Amino acid sequence: MKGDYENFLASLLINGDARSSSIAVRAFNIEVASIRDSISQTQLGLMRLQFWKDLIDDAFVGRPSAQPVGMEIWRALQRHQLSKRYFRRIIEAREDNMKDKSFNDIQSAEDYAEKSVSSILYLTLEALDVKNVNADHAASHIGKAQGLVSMIRGIPINAKHGVVNLPLELLANHKVSQSSVLRGTSDQGLKDLIFDLASQAHHHLTHAKSLAHSVPEEAKVALLPAVSVHQHLERIRLIDFDVYNPKLQNRPHWLAAKLWWHKMRNKY
Repeated sequence: MKGDYENFLASLLINGDARSSSIAVRAFNIEVASIRDSISQTQLGLMRLQFWKDLIDDAFVGRPSAQPVGMEIWRALQRHQLSKRYFRRIIEAREDNMKDKSFNDIQSAEDYAEKSVSSILYLTLEALDVKNVNADHAASHIGKAQGLVSMIRGIPINAKHGVVNLPLELLANHKVSQSSVLRGTSDQGLKDLIFDLASQAHHHLTHAKSLAHSVPEEAKVALLPAVSVHQHLERIRLIDFDVYNPKLQNRPHWLAAKLWWHKMRNKY
């Protein structure tokens, strides 16, 4: 799946109808996430997001869309009891992102990740017919960790488009200017800022893994994205938190094998 290769690999390891539903949710996320990069005016982007809002509303009242991803979402709803609020939260997160709202602090960045990433994991759990508070708790932390890692990896790409979405509080604390980030300057201040973000992501990942003993066995395959998050965090550490090191954009080594290994051992 173009644009979401790592999560697509994890979805392939889900069995039965839940796999198709999970992939449909991932495809929906790609559609709404890619809007910002394909438009020149914010209003056009918001109009396209409204299309997806209407499509989801129609799917939940039994009106399938002719749009391929919309049709797959409708089919997923025929198979599983998926919650509409999670689809809406994903769209709402992209609306906020479309408006170039800056994150004031790490908490606001985590709130965005909760809506845009954790919601996908909640829907995957629902596709597996898992309703468990511990699984949801683990999914919340993994989503936040994945969101923070994506923020780190996205710094060079966003800088090329003149965008800096790092938390303002961290920029101030480490005396890092937005202009230096846009110039691609990886000084000690920026490295320390990245260390703070990576440490928070690692904290969420550790918390999620500490819940593994209380997460139902059938739920753990939904949480496999934690594997690639761990690999990215390790790479960030090995390159000394230099976000402009080209190695940061490489896909994790042996990811498919590691995902399979974790699935076979019911780990995440």
